[in-house]
Amino acid sequence: MAVCDGYASVAPIWWLLPTRPAAAKTPLKSRGPHPDSAYSSLDHSHGTKMLKKIPIAELRLGMHLHAVEGSWLDHPFWRSKFVLTKVADLQSLRTSSLTHCWIDSEKSLASAATPPGDETQNSAETLFAPFVLSGDTSGRAATAAEDSVPFDEELKQAARLCRKSKEVVKQLFGDVRMGKTFDPQCIRPMVAELAASVFRNPGALISLTRLKTKDDYTYMHSVAVCALMIAFARELGMDVEACRDAGLAGLLHDVGKTSMPLEILNKLGKLSEAEFAVMRSHPERGHELLIKTGTAGLAALDVCLHHHERVDGTGYPRGLLSGEISLLARMAAICDVYDAISSSRPYKFAWDPADSIARMASWVGHFDPEVFPVFVRSLGIYPSGSLVRLQSGRLAVVVKQHPKDLTVPTVKAFFSTKANMPIAVVRIDLSRREAHDAIVCREPRGSWNFPNLEALWAGESSQT
Repeated sequence: MAVCDGYASVAPIWWLLPTRPAAAKTPLKSRGPHPDSAYSSLDHSHGTKMLKKIPIAELRLGMHLHAVEGSWLDHPFWRSKFVLTKVADLQSLRTSSLTHCWIDSEKSLASAATPPGDETQNSAETLFAPFVLSGDTSGRAATAAEDSVPFDEELKQAARLCRKSKEVVKQLFGDVRMGKTFDPQCIRPMVAELAASVFRNPGALISLTRLKTKDDYTYMHSVAVCALMIAFARELGMDVEACRDAGLAGLLHDVGKTSMPLEILNKLGKLSEAEFAVMRSHPERGHELLIKTGTAGLAALDVCLHHHERVDGTGYPRGLLSGEISLLARMAAICDVYDAISSSRPYKFAWDPADSIARMASWVGHFDPEVFPVFVRSLGIYPSGSLVRLQSGRLAVVVKQHPKDLTVPTVKAFFSTKANMPIAVVRIDLSRREAHDAIVCREPRGSWNFPNLEALWAGESSQT
């Protein structure tokens, strides 16, 4: 078990958040307590306290531990009556000889408000809790403690930036393909604008860059990786200039594809072994192009050459191991793959943002297990645009992240699985007690036909 910033970094299976089977379009039955659950009969009010007796195995981070049942000698702590926020404390309880405890639901955190019998929610909150419940926003100190502009407001500016940036990158790549010289420093002002948008509200720009057509994928992918790198660097606590350097490196990471034959680059079907061998040369070709400019900078050169390396040594072009790959290149490897799988391509449909995070987490050996959680924290477990199922049986799309607890974003509910029909769109802040709802699981987009899903969170900006 690795350690990152003082927290135990659990294996990537953290984010394998369960999804409901594709056949689950039929109305759901009410999700009451399981008949065998301790919650079905042991729910007591003591004055203003709501004390509930549960098995130790059902404890989750965020719950307020009121008391434990058993011998004082078996008690792993010198105190009781505190909120569980540390994985080590939770593990101590689960490995003790104690079998049951009492929790105070009134004092538990919002993220622990869902019934513990719901294992799908437990997997997101309990396993991801070192990064969800820590409330650690120190990494953003260099830019902003919290988003300074509301998501909906920043979407308009982000949409304009997307259109402008796409044209700049299209022109740049076209010039490089024709053999014209270029100065990477000339696009720094554009990177600075993109960084400013991310600093104001990262969710807006990053979410919009996922919306690509097959014709502009190559250009928008570069813009997307730029924005993701800036947000990632911001979450890691880098200063403004370092965030911009990371963004420039992300923007230029695939410049080597301008040297690839168009018939291979734009091929709709699966590449042959020979064609794939040609495509695998794009990091080195891009590195050569950037060296010739003389002004790309070390960060851009490094990321361009090494963004396809994997920490287990199975990447290319050098087959480097984790310790041989720079932090920026490890970051770029994550950003590059996330945008690729969460965007529609000529030969595949986009994976849902939350599903993309979960699948990437399962690919052991691909990504640095210590920085990947920071990337997830920069986006959210359920990034904006994710389709989720709520306890109420409603389907919703995520529209805004909570600044401290990634399990309780703001969503827009729009469909009832109980009635199997659309409902009036309702905006719900899941962090508020009066919401009386919570995310149960990721919902596979392929199980439904929602052609206007993106418009729910992006509005007119979804036409970018």
